[in-house]
Amino acid sequence: MKVAVIDLGTNTFHLIIADLDGPEAKIIYKTNLPVRLGEGRINDNIIIQEAFERGLLALEQFSLLIATHGVSLVKATATSAIRSAANGADFVKAARSYAGIEITVISGEEEAAFIYQGVKATGLIKERCLIMDIGGGSTEFIICDPQQVFWKKSYNIGAARLMQAYFHSDPINTADKSAITAHLTTELADLKGNLDKYLPNHLIGSAGAFETFTGMLYPELDLKGLKSHKIPLEDFQKLSARFINSSHAERENMPGLIKLRVDMIVMAALLTDYILELGNLQQMSLSTYDLKMGVLAALKDQTDQLPSAKAL
Repeated sequence: MKVAVIDLGTNTFHLIIADLDGPEAKIIYKTNLPVRLGEGRINDNIIIQEAFERGLLALEQFSLLIATHGVSLVKATATSAIRSAANGADFVKAARSYAGIEITVISGEEEAAFIYQGVKATGLIKERCLIMDIGGGSTEFIICDPQQVFWKKSYNIGAARLMQAYFHSDPINTADKSAITAHLTTELADLKGNLDKYLPNHLIGSAGAFETFTGMLYPELDLKGLKSHKIPLEDFQKLSARFINSSHAERENMPGLIKLRVDMIVMAALLTDYILELGNLQQMSLSTYDLKMGVLAALKDQTDQLPSAKAL
């Protein structure tokens, strides 16, 4: 049975098509499109018209690909940009009529749960750790071990939100950095309390910015063929400082840094620096598996338990 999973993120829409027959889900196709759904007014909780239209065009392309591959089941999940937008329901309705795709808007808690399942599938969780998924609209944190989730929460502190609210200098100046730090300290007070309670030692970064960090540090790697990779803290800290101290023009010329992330990577670096210090975390790794792989794992579990896929 072939299924399609669509992750409608704030910056990027992702599509994976997989065959669920057999002991493990086998990915047969994957792609993504830089939709920038949160462009311009994400902190006003509005999807602007240009972004709205880009999103529908991306879903139309995905719909054609899904038809080409003979997919039986489509699961499309929408996260921060759509769930917080005043016109998010309008986008869901338009996607249904324009591209024939039914979107499920998931909560931050559900998003964190899917991220945990995705990361868990890599085998990377071997101890008590903190999973972090930096999106454009929200960032999720999960404190867990291989057996259970101790605590999880989604915060509206994604890279696009931080950038639009606080990134007003080039290179980013001390005042902007201080404003971001003050905002994070206020927003993440309960995360700090839970880090002190559960004492994870290992930060696992879920895809996105962490793939960019890893790809730029180790360009010889084929990230598409990896489930995970260790990121030595010293290596990351040097790269982070390079991002934070550089201008927009300098980052545009950095090999391996895609246009979509040229400015948001500064927010991701600052946020990751903050979390490493907040939790006194001593290890760091990339998981290339994230929310969409968690959704795929859930679909695999459902189909394995049903006598007929039609029950879905």
